[in-house]
Amino acid sequence: MNSITRHFPKACFRALGYYPASIGGFDFRVDPYHIRFWSGAARGKWEPRTFEILKEFLAEDSIYCDVGAWVGPTVIYAARLCREVICFEPDPAAYRYLSWNIELNELDNVKPFNCALADRRGIRRMSSFGGSRGDSMTSLLDPDSAGTSVGTSVDVLTLTWNDVQEIPHIDRIDMMKIDIEGGEFELLPALRDFLAERKPVVYLSTHAPYLEEDEREEKMALIAEVMGVYGKCLDDELNPVPVDQLTGRDARENFRAFVFMD
Repeated sequence: MNSITRHFPKACFRALGYYPASIGGFDFRVDPYHIRFWSGAARGKWEPRTFEILKEFLAEDSIYCDVGAWVGPTVIYAARLCREVICFEPDPAAYRYLSWNIELNELDNVKPFNCALADRRGIRRMSSFGGSRGDSMTSLLDPDSAGTSVGTSVDVLTLTWNDVQEIPHIDRIDMMKIDIEGGEFELLPALRDFLAERKPVVYLSTHAPYLEEDEREEKMALIAEVMGVYGKCLDDELNPVPVDQLTGRDARENFRAFVFMD
């Protein structure tokens, strides 16, 4: 954040219609209702490894799929790196800002979808572990206990990966980011055949602490089994690790991210 934006009242950015932020070497116009987040991201305070990993694996001709796009930090960044971005965000509050941020940056290579990916098509209830809609913690996992504040739950459309593959012009995926607050325990087994056949690079965030303690080892073992179709498992520092590290105590008790590739 430069000296002008640092002293500029937030209300002025809202009147202007955008907030200027530089992330990963790119200048963006972003929504002025998440200024604290965007200024932190610009200072490298939000998941700096995520941007570095996207830069490492995305090329000019890549097609990138962002599952759990939130308000779009990884979407707008990836759109500057690759040919096309396909993204999914089911929370209507977050999707509103995702669409705004895509529009602010005139990104015509992004296809956004206001739905969740799951193992079956339908209408499902989501709630936020953080207590607010649009707060990046909305989850399909245990919706009755996730949101305890009035108004945090919302019904959303869920699609399967087979549904997605029927969308015209989605002919391949080179890289996927999956960060869906525990939804990975349902989605990844449903993706098994696609991952085994196509082998896109997968950047996966895991959320074992959202599970009951006695479920964690079994659920993480299932993720390790699915992702065992890949030749390499890396931690978020891109150091090789055995895939069974997903079932270890650290991954069961903390939110950890891994990269899978052949």
